[in-house]
Amino acid sequence: MSTGRFSRLAETDRQTVNFFVDDVATAALEGDTLLVAILASGKQVRRSEFGDGNRAGFCLMGSCQDCWVSTDSGARVKACLTRVEPGMRVRTKDVKLKWTNKE
Repeated sequence: MSTGRFSRLAETDRQTVNFFVDDVATAALEGDTLLVAILASGKQVRRSEFGDGNRAGFCLMGSCQDCWVSTDSGARVKACLTRVEPGMRVRTKDVKLKWTNKE
């Protein structure tokens, strides 16, 4: 039984990719986006920076801005458009998002 919001029903024979979400080791399947991987292992992608609500993605195609997470380097990425890479580290909690490219 799945513990996440998403349950994988098919394509379970792909290679496992290990990465970290908020310093917790997490597994995905090769080709998964961060959104799929995070929601397959949990119930939310992040907390809203504009309120107290949980966010789980909305449009699933990069338009709604609902699934922003950050890498350990501080780069913002859309979880629905970013593929999981081995060893990747992403932050969903206490994210200090950089809204511009200016320092």
